[in-house]
Amino acid sequence: MPGSNNNPKTKNNPELSVQKIFHNKFWQKYNKIFPGLLIAVTIAIAATFLSEHYDAPVMLFALLLGMAFNFLTEEESKVTKGIEFSSKSLLRLAVGLLGARISFAQIMELGLTPIIIVIIGVFATIGFGVFSARLFGKSTQFGILTSGAVAICGASAAMAISTVLPQHKNHERDTIFAVVAVTTLSTIAMIIYPIIISFFHLNDNQIGIFLGGTIHDVAQVVGAGYSVSPEAGDVSTFTKLLRVSMLLPIVFGLSLLFRKKTNSTSVKGTFPSFLLLFAALVIINSVGIIPEQIITTINQLSRWLLVTAIAALGMKTSIKQMAAIGGGAISMIVAQTIFIALLVLIALLIGI
Repeated sequence: MPGSNNNPKTKNNPELSVQKIFHNKFWQKYNKIFPGLLIAVTIAIAATFLSEHYDAPVMLFALLLGMAFNFLTEEESKVTKGIEFSSKSLLRLAVGLLGARISFAQIMELGLTPIIIVIIGVFATIGFGVFSARLFGKSTQFGILTSGAVAICGASAAMAISTVLPQHKNHERDTIFAVVAVTTLSTIAMIIYPIIISFFHLNDNQIGIFLGGTIHDVAQVVGAGYSVSPEAGDVSTFTKLLRVSMLLPIVFGLSLLFRKKTNSTSVKGTFPSFLLLFAALVIINSVGIIPEQIITTINQLSRWLLVTAIAALGMKTSIKQMAAIGGGAISMIVAQTIFIALLVLIALLIGI
C-alpha cells in the first residue's frame, strides 16, 4: 500500500522508525528556521556574557550586537525565516510567560493609574495623529495608521490597522513606512527613555508606567523596563499589555468607521494570543498554585527568549531604511511619539 512502511529494517526497529518520523515531520517543517534561530541564540549568549562581565543591560547588548548583523536580513536568505521567527514567535511566547511574574496583588497596588493613562493616551494620540497628518499635508488615513502604531503596539498595530483602512495606490508603501518608522523609533526610545526619565526622580512603578505607556513595540518596552529594575520591568510590561489589549476594539471601530466589510475571522486574528497566556499565568500565579521553583524556571526561560528575540529584532532594524523615507512623514511620526511621551509624563507628574 502506498505510504506504508514496508522496510523490514525500519519495521522491526522502533528506534529507526522514530528517527524517520522525526526527520519527516519535524525536520522538514522547522529546518528553515534553525539557521536564523541559531544566530539569534548565539548573539543572545554573547550579549549575556558581555552583560555579566561589564555590568551593563543585557537587552542593550543584544540589540546593538543584533544591529551589527543587519546585513543578514537585507536580502532573502536561509537565515531570514529563523530571524523572523525569533523576533515574533519567540517574543510573543516570552512576553506571555512574563505573566508568571505578576499577581493581582501587584496590580491592585498600581491602582487605576495605568488604565486611565493607557485609555487617554491611545485615543489622544490617534486624535493628534489626524491633526498632525493635516499639518504635514498627509491623508487622514495615513495619520490614523502611524498614530495607531505609535499609540498601541508598533509594527503589529500598523499591520492590523492597515487591513481595515481603505485601499489606495500607496497603501502598501505607507504600511511599510509605518512598520519601519515605529520599529526604529521604538529602538531609539528603548535606549534613551530610561536615561531621560531618570532626571524626573520617579519611582520604579512610575518609570514602568511611563515606559510601558510610551514605547511602541513590546520587545523594546520589556528591554527598557528590565534595564531599569525588575519592578520597573514588570510594571512596564503590564502597562504595555494594557495598550496591546486596545488593539482589537480600535481595529474593530476603524472597520466600522470606514465601513469596510471585515469578516469575524480577520478581526479575531488581530487579537494577540500571547495576551491570553499572560492573563492565564497572572491568574494562576495570583492563586498561588505554581511552586516557586517552577516560577523561577519560567522566568529564566522568558528572559532567554526575550534576549534572543531582541537580538533578532536588532538584526531587522535598518537605520539606512529610515533615512531613505520622506522627511515630512518622519517628522509627523516623531511628533506623535513625542506627543504620547509628554502626555504620559505630564500625567505622572501631576499625579493622575
